Amino acid sequence: MKTSETLAFECETGNYHTFCPISCVAWLYQKIEDSFFLVVGTKTCGYFLQNALGVTIFAEPRYAMAELEEGDISAKLNDQVELERICLQIKNDRNPSVIFWIGTCTTEIIKMDLEGIAPILEKRLGIPIVVARANGLDYAFTQGEDTVLAAMAHRCPEYKHYTGKDSGEFERVALINNSSNNKYLFQKEESLKSNLVLFGSLPSSVASQLNLELKRQSVPVSGWLPSQRYNELPNLGEGIFVCGVNPFLSRTATTLMRRRKCQLVGAPFPIGPDGTRAWIEKICSVFNKKAEGLEERENQIWNKNKDYIQIIRDKSVFFMGDNLLEISIARFLIRCGMTVYEIGIPYMDRRYQSAELSFLQDTCEKMKKPSPRIVEKPDNYSQVQRMHELKPDLAITGMAHANPLEARNIDTKWSVEFTFAQIHGFSNARDILELVTRPLRRKSGFTPNSRSLSKQTLLN
Repeated sequence: MKTSETLAFECETGNYHTFCPISCVAWLYQKIEDSFFLVVGTKTCGYFLQNALGVTIFAEPRYAMAELEEGDISAKLNDQVELERICLQIKNDRNPSVIFWIGTCTTEIIKMDLEGIAPILEKRLGIPIVVARANGLDYAFTQGEDTVLAAMAHRCPEYKHYTGKDSGEFERVALINNSSNNKYLFQKEESLKSNLVLFGSLPSSVASQLNLELKRQSVPVSGWLPSQRYNELPNLGEGIFVCGVNPFLSRTATTLMRRRKCQLVGAPFPIGPDGTRAWIEKICSVFNKKAEGLEERENQIWNKNKDYIQIIRDKSVFFMGDNLLEISIARFLIRCGMTVYEIGIPYMDRRYQSAELSFLQDTCEKMKKPSPRIVEKPDNYSQVQRMHELKPDLAITGMAHANPLEARNIDTKWSVEFTFAQIHGFSNARDILELVTRPLRRKSGFTPNSRSLSKQTLLN
C-alpha cells in the first residue's frame, strides 16, 4: 500500500463483470412517474429484464421490450413502421407523458437510426420520445442512468436572462414553459434565488432530505434532473448551477456544461455524514453562504452509529469494482476507521470525481490510514491473487464473484446492494453501515443495540 501523501492510480485490462446498463429501467421508470420505457433489443435483453425485474411484472410496470427479430437485423423490415406500431399501442394503453427508447448492443451493431426515427414519430404521436443508448458497451450498469439523464438534459426548458425596468432597477427573470396553454410566462427570480439544479435519481424521501438540508442553509433547490414528472423538468442554461449526487453521472455533467452552458459545482458526493457535510459546504460557498451547524450535525451522526463503527474499526476491506460508487463508499469506510487495500473501479472520470478524490486523500491523512491502491478496469484474476496475499476482512464485489470468494473464506458483500439502498444524506449513514457490517456480524453473532436497516425499496 502507498503512503497517505498521494493517491496511486493504475489501469489493468480486465473484463467488465457487471450488470447490463439497461437495468437502469428498474429504478428510473418508478422515479419518472408519467414515463414509459421501451427497450429495443433481442431475446437476451428480454430474458435479462424478466430475471432482474421479474418481481414487478404482475404490477403492470411502465416498461416493455421491443424484441428485434431476424427481419429487423437483416433490414427486411421497416424499423420506423414497427416502432410506430408499438408506440401507438403504448399511447393507447398507458398514455404516458414521455416515452424513452433504450438502445441496446444490437441497435448499436446494426446501426439502427433511433435518433432519426424518434422526431418523426414524436410529431405523429404527439408524445415526446427520448432516445438513450444505455447498452452493454458501457463500463458499469449504473451508467445507464447517466445516459438517460444526459438525453433528458437536452429536453429541459431554457433558462435565459431578461431585463425589465421595475422601480428603476433591472431584475432577472426565467423563461419557463407553461404546458397548460403552451404560452411562455416570465417568472421572477425570487422563486429561483439560488438557481441550483441537482442531478441524479434518488428516492423521493432522500431527495426531500437533501432539499431540506440546503434550505436550512438558505440555498433552495430550484429543480431536480430527473423530475418526478416529465413536465416538471428544471430550467437549464447560463446562470444555472448544477451539482451531482452520484459519482457515475460524468456524461450528464459534461452535457450540462457543454451543451446547456450550466456551471458545475465540483463537490464530494453526499454519501456518509462526512461527504454530506462537504457537499453542502461546497454548495454554500458557491452561493456565498456560510454553512452553519454542520459540524455538530456530523458529530451527532457519528455518535449515533458508534455500535456499528466499533465492528469495522481497524478491519480491512477490498473493493473489486462494480457500480462506480467505490471511491465514495471507500472514503466513508476509511473515516469509520477501516483500512482499504484496493479500490477497483470499472471506469474513472478524474475530472468529475476530482473533489471526491481529494476528499479521499484528506480522509486518509486525517485518519492516519494508508492510501488505497486505485485500479481502473481491474483484472479479476489478479485481484483474487492480491486478496489471497492481503487477506482482507471483507470484499465488496459483484454477484459473480461472491460465492467463489466465500469458498476461499473471504467475507463478501454484494456491491449492487449499495445501488438500491438509501445511502445519501446524514440520516442514511446507518444503512451503509448495516450493509457493510452484516457479513461481519453474521460471523461474530453481534447484534446492534439500535434500529436495524430500514426496508430497502426501489426508487419511488
